[in-house]
Amino acid sequence: MAGLLVFAGRLGDRYGHRRLFAVGMLGFGAASAGIGLAPGIGWVIGLRVVQGVFGALLQPATLGMLRAAFPPDRLRLPIAVRTAAIGVAAAAGPVLGGALVAGPGWRAVFFLNIVPALVFGVLALAVGGPEQVRPVRLDLPGALLLAVTLAGLVHGLVALPEAGGRTAGELALVAATGAVFVRHERRTASPLLPPDLVGSPTVGSALGTLVAASAALSGTLFVATYVLQDTLGLDPLQSALRSLPLAVLMVVAAAGCAVPLRRAGARRTAVAAMAVLALGILVLSRASGTFGLCAGFALLGAGFGTVMVAATEVVVRQAAVESAGVAGGLQQTAMNVGPTLGVATAAALMGLGGGPEPAFAVLALVAVAGAVAGGVLPGRGTTAIVDHGQPRYRRGVPARR
Repeated sequence: MAGLLVFAGRLGDRYGHRRLFAVGMLGFGAASAGIGLAPGIGWVIGLRVVQGVFGALLQPATLGMLRAAFPPDRLRLPIAVRTAAIGVAAAAGPVLGGALVAGPGWRAVFFLNIVPALVFGVLALAVGGPEQVRPVRLDLPGALLLAVTLAGLVHGLVALPEAGGRTAGELALVAATGAVFVRHERRTASPLLPPDLVGSPTVGSALGTLVAASAALSGTLFVATYVLQDTLGLDPLQSALRSLPLAVLMVVAAAGCAVPLRRAGARRTAVAAMAVLALGILVLSRASGTFGLCAGFALLGAGFGTVMVAATEVVVRQAAVESAGVAGGLQQTAMNVGPTLGVATAAALMGLGGGPEPAFAVLALVAVAGAVAGGVLPGRGTTAIVDHGQPRYRRGVPARR
């Protein structure tokens, strides 16, 4: 999925985001049904690959549809609602999944996907008029190079804690493939990544902030699970109850993020949110009682929910409508690479035998680095104006196209 997100976003730019969303949803549901009926583990693994392909089709399309449906100055609230929905899913998914596995069995988890995927896939095809089809050329060599680079990077990071130095060759190959991809993008007439989008310091800052935030959060949750269950001796249910404030505050913060964005701007909002995230990590590193644990998780949720809306709004708003899918793909790629990097870092530090304290400290520094990256985001009163694909800035001027 991580390797195909950007190309899937470009497919949405060319063929329509609702159409790609519908194909992704229906395909994901069909693959889920196949997994639920799978006769063996080989079928499960193969169909999970298929799920990854269809998941890559639908994820960037959600942001692409928002960019096409709302003018740039009205994107804050829709993106906040989308992020709040992700928070609800993060809270409900593990609980519901655990209940299904403990009751009907693991196959029920996949059967549960079928009806929602069918309903939303059909709705995407049925609602609204015909989508505007844009003559966007597909950079197939660039898509292949980027997919190989990202897939290799994610695989290398996942395997790093166990394989150690054995992944050095794989990561070196990833670096070489990435260099070839950059060279290709600079020379081709129709690059996969529009230069006005990837060349923007603002977009780079927003993506870096998202990677740092998701890495810090996921790495912290990895270490916190060890602390809750191994150090404090809590069972999974007790651990889940103490971490519930994370999901609750993430939903609340995401839903209310439009207000600080409007009043303080993306820069101050993101920097403050990353500081709150770092503070939550430090609180968890010292907490042992219920109140301290709940407070730490609440700070994590508040910081992450806020920064996710702020940075995502910048990425999507910066993109011209004809590149909205690529922008969505870049945002989703950051949200896939970040957690993998965070968990790999936390696992490697824990494996060195120093306990959770050094891991918490490093992850707090990652959050601080995200705050530094957020310092390049637009400030209060600075509005991105997309003019023929080229972003410009004016202070105090409503966004328009």
